[in-house]
Amino acid sequence: MARYRARVLEAGNPAEIARELERTDSDPEGVGIMTRKGRTLLVRVDGVSLKAAPLLKQELLALGADSSHARGVADHSVERSPVVLIATPGQYHRLLPKLRRQPFRLREVADAVEQALENYGRRAVRAVPTLHRPLTLGDRTRVMGVLNVTPDSFSDGGQFARPGAAVAHALAMADAGASVVDVGGESTRPGAGPVAASEELKRLEPVVRELHDRLAVPLSIDTRKPEVARAALDWGADLVNDISGLRDAEMRRVVARTGAPAVLVHLRGTPRTMQARTDYEDVRAEVYAALADRTTEAVADGIPADRLLVDPGLGFAKSHEQNLELLHRLGEFRSLGFPLVVGASRKAFLGHALGQAPVSGREDASVAAAVIAAMEGADLVRVHDVGPTVRALRLADAVRRERFDDSPPPP
Repeated sequence: MARYRARVLEAGNPAEIARELERTDSDPEGVGIMTRKGRTLLVRVDGVSLKAAPLLKQELLALGADSSHARGVADHSVERSPVVLIATPGQYHRLLPKLRRQPFRLREVADAVEQALENYGRRAVRAVPTLHRPLTLGDRTRVMGVLNVTPDSFSDGGQFARPGAAVAHALAMADAGASVVDVGGESTRPGAGPVAASEELKRLEPVVRELHDRLAVPLSIDTRKPEVARAALDWGADLVNDISGLRDAEMRRVVARTGAPAVLVHLRGTPRTMQARTDYEDVRAEVYAALADRTTEAVADGIPADRLLVDPGLGFAKSHEQNLELLHRLGEFRSLGFPLVVGASRKAFLGHALGQAPVSGREDASVAAAVIAAMEGADLVRVHDVGPTVRALRLADAVRRERFDDSPPPP
């Protein structure tokens, strides 16, 4: 009815909910209590045992919350099930101590849920320890500029193959607002074949050495080869961007020994074979699980957790539809607890969404993808068009600060 002007409020975090309640002139103490009831969070937990899943649901129902698990739990036709918990922050606060007193490894489930909630809600500014130049993340969405010193990259192959042109472009990207420059000597476009380490090093050495003396922002080395990473870090690079996700044990040793940060990118197969490996049953769950496993492995091999960043690998072993799904749900990857890097710039799925637009016609879509990533909580976006992206992100960050202000409600 027009008299009551009913409308649905889009209040997605505690601070927003508290503000909406305060606007009703509610009692401040009541605002604090009700804020914890105003937001429902869904948390997925994989591999919950047949005996634990019903008990988990029972504990949630007792709090007025709920959960969903496989129907095979009822007739004992499955041994384990994914479970989606549906509860408010206040209900999770009451649930976790109860789970820790229950059998069937529910204590471990409680620990995992608590860690995911903490990671997802964290908005702290982080100083990432790099080798030469400082990198701060979390204060705004920062830009990583792409520098391909290759003859065959899909978007700018050959344009910056000469060292002088490459150095000039890197300095121009930094002047335009890039917080990191990412230099690569091997194309990783779909279908690309490998390049010998000697050739990759030949392409990179003059560029990395000169940028070490002239670049004011961190320099990232985009490579899958440990010998290339080791040399580039010796020449003056600050961090490693590995599209194979530190799959190579020697690459993990290089990163651990040098103390360099590393971006772990999700990839199945190799650039030559990856687009034949898009047969996911659940792309978000499988990419998340793979990144969780890779980061756990990296930490176990001596790489400090505060030196790891994660990238879900848009365009790498994903269909057009899968890339869009991951872009839409990037925020879920914040639950891993590592800074989130996203690279969508000029990729084929953007051209597909625009009706088969060529690479040269994807700048607007690339900027839009960066803004979407920023709104989903990305810390660093990897782009070719630095200036337009930096300008667009100023507005996105202004809005994002409102959306992601998770400061506690008034006492």
